[in-house]
Amino acid sequence: MPAKKTTILIADDDPQLLRLMSRNLQFEGYETLMASDGKQALELAETKKPDLVLLDVMMPRMDGFTACQRIRDISTVPIIIVTARGNDQDKIRGLDLGADDYLTKPFNIEELLARSRAVLRRASFMTNEQAMSSVKIAELSIDFTQHLARVNDQELPLTPIEYRILAYLAQNLNHIITQDQLLEHVWGSEYIGESHMLQVNVNRLRRKLEPDPSKPRYILTKVGVGYMLAEPQA
Repeated sequence: MPAKKTTILIADDDPQLLRLMSRNLQFEGYETLMASDGKQALELAETKKPDLVLLDVMMPRMDGFTACQRIRDISTVPIIIVTARGNDQDKIRGLDLGADDYLTKPFNIEELLARSRAVLRRASFMTNEQAMSSVKIAELSIDFTQHLARVNDQELPLTPIEYRILAYLAQNLNHIITQDQLLEHVWGSEYIGESHMLQVNVNRLRRKLEPDPSKPRYILTKVGVGYMLAEPQA
C-alpha cells in the first residue's frame, strides 16, 4: 500500500493564486485541498484533517485570523498565515492566535515551499535528545514520551511549537537558553533573529502555564539574552 500523501489545505479568495499554490505544492508531491473563504477552510479543516493549513487573512465569510482561532480551538494542525499585510502587528496577531508561521505577500513559490517544508518537518519531529522520559518541576510535569505537559495533573492544551519550547527549556532546567538557541532548535536556523515570533509563543505558553503570567514563576526572562525554566521559589 502506498504511503499516504501529506495533505495541505490552502485558503485564499484569489482563484488564480489558489490554483498556482495548489499546482506547485502538488508538483512537490503534496495532496491539496482548496477553500475560497474562511468558513469553507474551517469546514475542511474539521472534516478532512489536513497536515498543514495555509490561511490568507483577507477572505469573505470569515477572515483568516478568525479561521485560525477557530481551527486552533479544535486542532493542533500547523498553520501558516499568508497575508498581504506586512506589518509586525498583523504578524504578531496571527502568531498569538496560534499560527506557527507567516508568509507575507508577494512571495515567491520557493519561499512558500521552503516554509511549508519547515513547518511540516517541525510538526513531525518530536525531540528525543536525552534518556529521561519525564520531569517534574513543582506542580508542572512534562512527559517526553507522550509529548504532554500537565499542571496539577491537568493537561495543558499546548500547540506543537509551545510544547517544543517548554520541552527544550525543561531539558536545560535552570540554564539560560538564548533566543537564537531556542529559535534554531524549535523553528530552524533560518529563523534566527525572529525574536518577535519567539516572544509571542513564550507569552502564549505563559498564559497556559503560569498562575499569573505577568509574574512568571516557571519561565523566567533574562533581558536581552533569553529564557530559563526554573524551579519556582517558595
